[in-house]
Amino acid sequence: MNKLEINHLTKSFGDHLVIKDLSFSIADGEFVSILGPSGSGKSTLFHLIGGISHPDSGDIYVDGEKVNGKRGSISYTPQSPSLLPWRTILNNVLLGQEIVGKGKVDKKKALRMIERAGLKGYENKYPHELSGGMKQRVSFIRSLLSPQSIICLDEPFSALDEFTRLEMQKWLLSVWSEYKRSILFVTHSIEEAIFLSDRIIVLSTKPATVKKEFTIPFGRPRNEDILLTEEFLQWKKSIYYELAGQRDRSLVPK
Repeated sequence: MNKLEINHLTKSFGDHLVIKDLSFSIADGEFVSILGPSGSGKSTLFHLIGGISHPDSGDIYVDGEKVNGKRGSISYTPQSPSLLPWRTILNNVLLGQEIVGKGKVDKKKALRMIERAGLKGYENKYPHELSGGMKQRVSFIRSLLSPQSIICLDEPFSALDEFTRLEMQKWLLSVWSEYKRSILFVTHSIEEAIFLSDRIIVLSTKPATVKKEFTIPFGRPRNEDILLTEEFLQWKKSIYYELAGQRDRSLVPK
């Protein structure tokens, strides 16, 4: 069974059609990235999956259950960490479990994951005492500890510098490989999408629909060495020209 299924989804705001007949699925433990032009409806898609908005037509299924307009079916990590400033790091990562209220809060597991994230000793600190990269680690731990089977990540590393961003990508892959949750990841970076993903879904301009899917062939575990390979560059070119709508490969730089 697929963890997430999007079937013929359409959404408009007034006369403005944002998403049209959009369909795709994510398997158990799969890492899928969404790429698309700015304003192509990626945020609207997350709002629909998260139950904040209701589709005009089409259906959304999580673990086989229809969740149109239903909140709490996914775990969501936004661009900014969105940590509660009055709660300690430990209490921030436990927030998802508290809200959903399924089972008792697992503090021992939370402490293990905080240590796994390189944040041992920060359990009782507050968000203002952490760097941007550290805050994003806390935000992702919160998502992993939430009971939902799907994690949606909305450009979580976009505000980080290039070096910190790469370190966070490697850390994300190492933690994901251990827990194997299904992830839907939105990014504007082709390189980031290739490095992280099993598949990449390219959206068209508005109204958004699936323009093309790419299955990424690189094995796991991955390290940054692949970023400098010729094969990686060729994948980057192919996806770039798909996004740009440029099909004439004679114009690809040599």
